Amino acid sequence: MTAITLFVGSVYGSALMTAREIHRQLTLEGHQIRILENPEIGDLSADTNPVLLCTSTTGQGELPPGLLPFYLDLRDQMPMQTGRPFNIIVLGDSSYGETYCGAGALLEEAFLEVGARKVGESLRIDALETTEPETQAVPWVREWLKQLP
Repeated sequence: MTAITLFVGSVYGSALMTAREIHRQLTLEGHQIRILENPEIGDLSADTNPVLLCTSTTGQGELPPGLLPFYLDLRDQMPMQTGRPFNIIVLGDSSYGETYCGAGALLEEAFLEVGARKVGESLRIDALETTEPETQAVPWVREWLKQLP
């Protein structure tokens, strides 16, 4: 089974609830999921697991407060993650137009800049289409895990 590190950024709790449901279901299936709700840059060096980011998007495409310091340190310190597999589940509201799921785009760019390797396509969950993002996220994570080396 696979071990992954799950970085979470949530404002009103939907992304955290989604991450916890991923943890609950995949742990029952034998996977090892480490959830970090207020990650710090040092958490990247704590293991070499594939990274999954689960975040909501705030305001005009911005990161939630709990994930912002991690992101800023990632951009500032540039700790190389050469070849480390990652992907992103991003929650947003398509009524925001061009900034829809902007937090995911910011994280993707930052991880690519430190040499991480994106595996598969990100999952974008629209709040206008679903009130239970975990129902889309859990099956998506199962498929993502199959793509990991």
